[in-house]
Amino acid sequence: MQTVTDRVSNPFGFDPDCEQFVPGYGDANADFHVLGDHPGVHGGLDTGVPFTGTAAVRRLQAALERAGLLETTGAEPDVASTYLSYRHPCLPEGGEPTPASDANMERFADTEIRAITAHVLLPVGARATQFVLDNYTAQARKVDVEMAALHGEEIRGAGWLVYPVRDPREWETGDDETLVEALRELRATDYRRESDLGRFLPGGDPYRVR
Repeated sequence: MQTVTDRVSNPFGFDPDCEQFVPGYGDANADFHVLGDHPGVHGGLDTGVPFTGTAAVRRLQAALERAGLLETTGAEPDVASTYLSYRHPCLPEGGEPTPASDANMERFADTEIRAITAHVLLPVGARATQFVLDNYTAQARKVDVEMAALHGEEIRGAGWLVYPVRDPREWETGDDETLVEALRELRATDYRRESDLGRFLPGGDPYRVR
């Protein structure tokens, strides 16, 4: 099943109760879903597009373009079967999310993740990675001190492949190459998490579902 929409920005029409909201952006039927933390750390307050407006996320955009997930970079990048969003799409009051604001905002992230059903989740930074591992895999681990080791490594989730991405503000020499090579190798494989149910239907034609 596909989401039918011609909207690139906020395709699901979210309208949270906050003053500074950066909605999801990209292909609502994407194969790759890049999920960041919030606009205060990963940008977008001026453009309204996640992962824009800072030197660190420009480096991330460049890596995603080289890996084939973006066709162009900039304030309104052209995506290649990719969706960009935040686990906490509003700028938190006081600069950091609270448990209450997390509980309120992460429902938007969960709705997008399940509506898009991308084959690959790319959580950016420790908080987004913890959220994805806790909710979409069977991994019980704390990742705040592991991100350098997890960067670009494959983790199999419950219906998703997960490729954690170290926060680009913390990237060291070679981190962009590590991500680019991991994603190029992944895209050269049949990474789609689908089952063919056609064998249960008359005629035997393929019927692939997530």
